[in-house]
Amino acid sequence: MNGPALTTAPGAILTAGDRAHHRIAWISTVDHKRIGILYLLTGLFFFVVGGVEALFIRLQLAVPNNTLLRPDTYNQLFTMHGTTMIFLVAMPLLFGLANYILPLQIGARDMAFPRLNAFSFWMVPLGGILLHFSMLDGGAPAVGWFAYAPLSETPYSSQPGVDYWALALLVLGIGSVGTSINIIVTVLCLRAPGMTLRRLPLYTWINFVNSFLVIIALPVLNAGLAMLLIDRRLHAHFFLPSGGGSPIMWQHIFWAFGHPEVYILALPAFGIVSEIIPVFSRKPIFGYEFVAGSTVAIAILSFGVWGHHMFTVGLGHTMDLFFAAASLLIAIPTGVKVLNWSTTLVGGRIRLSTAMLFCLAFLVHFLCGGLTGVTHAVVPLDWQTKNSYYLVAHFHFVAVGAIVFAILAGVYYWFPKISGRMLSERIGKWTFWLMVIGFNLTFIVQHFLGLAGMPRRVYTYPDLPGWGWMNMISTIGAFFMAAAALLLVWNLLVTLWRGPAAGNNPWNAWTLEWASTSPPPHENFHELPPIHSRRPLWDDANPDHPDPVVGGDEVVSPVTEKCKVGILAFIASESAFFGVLILAFLYFNATPGSGPGPKDLNLVKTGMFSLCLFASSFTLWRTEISQQRNHRRAMLGWLGATILLGGIFIVGQGLEYGGLLRGGVNISTNLFATTFFTLTGFHGLHVCLGLVALLVVLGLALAGDLDAGRSVVLEVVGLYWHFVDVVWVLVFTVVYIFPLLR
Repeated sequence: MNGPALTTAPGAILTAGDRAHHRIAWISTVDHKRIGILYLLTGLFFFVVGGVEALFIRLQLAVPNNTLLRPDTYNQLFTMHGTTMIFLVAMPLLFGLANYILPLQIGARDMAFPRLNAFSFWMVPLGGILLHFSMLDGGAPAVGWFAYAPLSETPYSSQPGVDYWALALLVLGIGSVGTSINIIVTVLCLRAPGMTLRRLPLYTWINFVNSFLVIIALPVLNAGLAMLLIDRRLHAHFFLPSGGGSPIMWQHIFWAFGHPEVYILALPAFGIVSEIIPVFSRKPIFGYEFVAGSTVAIAILSFGVWGHHMFTVGLGHTMDLFFAAASLLIAIPTGVKVLNWSTTLVGGRIRLSTAMLFCLAFLVHFLCGGLTGVTHAVVPLDWQTKNSYYLVAHFHFVAVGAIVFAILAGVYYWFPKISGRMLSERIGKWTFWLMVIGFNLTFIVQHFLGLAGMPRRVYTYPDLPGWGWMNMISTIGAFFMAAAALLLVWNLLVTLWRGPAAGNNPWNAWTLEWASTSPPPHENFHELPPIHSRRPLWDDANPDHPDPVVGGDEVVSPVTEKCKVGILAFIASESAFFGVLILAFLYFNATPGSGPGPKDLNLVKTGMFSLCLFASSFTLWRTEISQQRNHRRAMLGWLGATILLGGIFIVGQGLEYGGLLRGGVNISTNLFATTFFTLTGFHGLHVCLGLVALLVVLGLALAGDLDAGRSVVLEVVGLYWHFVDVVWVLVFTVVYIFPLLR
């Protein structure tokens, strides 16, 4: 826990030399605050890149029959803008704020896994470089940020731009999962004494819940990206109709990620607003429990609404009814939040700071975006507006009008804590009004363009009545937003240069981050106030009128448990990945096809080396028992047997692959071969990674470093190994047993 660090002098933790080195070690830093700042700077850089791409798009659409951009160039900009803004702007900015603020809000000294935190961040610039390097190697992808198949397949997009796009998103997805695992473990294991789950600030609680969304949704996309790359590079057939594949399967996979992704971006924005509105209304948030509970409801329901993106595909009445009902249902917990925020404002002593102004605009924009979103849950309306600019307007009302405005509110609210200086409120309000005017000029009119029939995803349009002047207004609005962005950057730079000092708590806020200095020291806190409610700083400043005590004390998972919590979160993430691959195998092999199939597999031989893998779980369990009893020789023996059994399994799988390849069966032969090699291959890769981890444990044991204090290493590797075995039980059943029952 964090108790011992609360009253320790900073000098006892870092020497003067250490501090001097720390100031220049940004590249190698593992401090959550510096990593948070790196996230924010990276997001700001790509915000400029994505904004420039958006301006070129709007210039092309400013007048009818424009020839400023060639069609393929427009498609590339359209693809890069969407991908950049979602994966390289919104997510890094939200992760950056969470990285900086969340440990402070729970009284922690850092994130649970600082090195994993640094690794997760560096995946962002790597992904951005991969994505934009495509421009130098044949051209950027021109398939939209959703990369619908078969357009994204090699016969229709032969340049490597789509490969770079898929690799970039895989890298970014891995980093996002790493950050989310870190957040989950940090909240569960590193809370300060008294900071129970019921006393968490809403910003922390919402990011905690959101992290579960990330570790389930992103692996779904990663599985789809892996399948797309296998199609493109190894000539497989997942999504290519000519080989029996299904482009609709890609849509299911993408939107099974894509709609939770909307809430992955929106929920942290909700958390920001839930912190700022109470502070500038000078009253606690109305219905804390309802805000917290509705967050969980949104997270759960978000996995059941992806089909409303596919009403025009023709899923059938039953599926349409299910997804329509689910899409309407999720509006209820979302509406609860709007009610909570609005009621908090009623009767409050509202201070219209720049941060509060952005929150108020967020409320209006999110309400409009939510209402137009409900229209897409009504199937007949969706059929009429799905492929029009009405949907573009709806999406941007949520993505920009709500999420970006909330991020800007968070920047103005927490910048004094991060920098120790106050942003100019005068420039901030100019920024706000330019952004509000520009945003509404740009996107309100697009609703009417869509209703007038203008399709989306077109690089130009004919001179039909009303289309020209409405597009011109939209383009003018985009330049208003560009001016607001320039003012924001100017405000940040001038403030860092000569802005007034902020003090520790310039907003008289109530959560723990404001108990530290501005900016906080490396160890975050010199001391912490007692925590008995959700507003510890209010209680500390008003001892005669404290908030009611919330709940009783609870047992916080000890720091020694953080590795086990982390591996369990990782296993949940990998379960989603394998779930997609298993479902794809079942879907594509539901009926026997021509060519190689399950009949070509040797069930007896595979069963024999499968028994070796299953037995390895028993031997690893015996290894753990021997370790607990300090029987070193027995522990080494059982651990060696586990590695041997796992190696036999890999050799057996290699022999099976060799037999199939010699018989002319490879991953491109037919759909069965495609799904078989992909599913069993990824499982084999995980077994190999598990063997590497077991060999590391064996090395530690032989060196005498696996003592009782480090036994958690064996427990963590054991959990992963048992998971790999359970996955093979499912794979073996689906691939080898089910076909015999047909």
